[in-house]
Amino acid sequence: MENKSLAQVRELFQDDRFATLNGAQITEIGDHFAKCELELEERHRNALGAVMGGATFTLADFAFAVASNWEKPGTVSLSSNITYLGGVKGSRLIAEAHRVKDGRTTCYYQVTVTDELGTQVAAVTVTGYHTA
Repeated sequence: MENKSLAQVRELFQDDRFATLNGAQITEIGDHFAKCELELEERHRNALGAVMGGATFTLADFAFAVASNWEKPGTVSLSSNITYLGGVKGSRLIAEAHRVKDGRTTCYYQVTVTDELGTQVAAVTVTGYHTA
């Protein structure tokens, strides 16, 4: 594993514009692991005032991208599934991506999305494809 600092990983992913321009931030990295957070703003809410599912999925997808690529770039999402488990009670979303399995050409990650109060908001599974 190449030793990269959190600052270096943040710089590496600064061009993931959709996620970063919408406020997603990398807060922790580990062995095939990433934790990303999003401070919720009005732009993240739907017409009913709830957090948009797309904001939740974007954060989860970004966490997967960081976890699967920060050590060795070249993994893309092949398939993703999200299950929304409850409404956001807090003001910040937290996504933690963990690698479950890594094969020669594919990998499998689980991403848990909570708010800062501990409310589990979504469960996400991602199958990735190693392009390199």
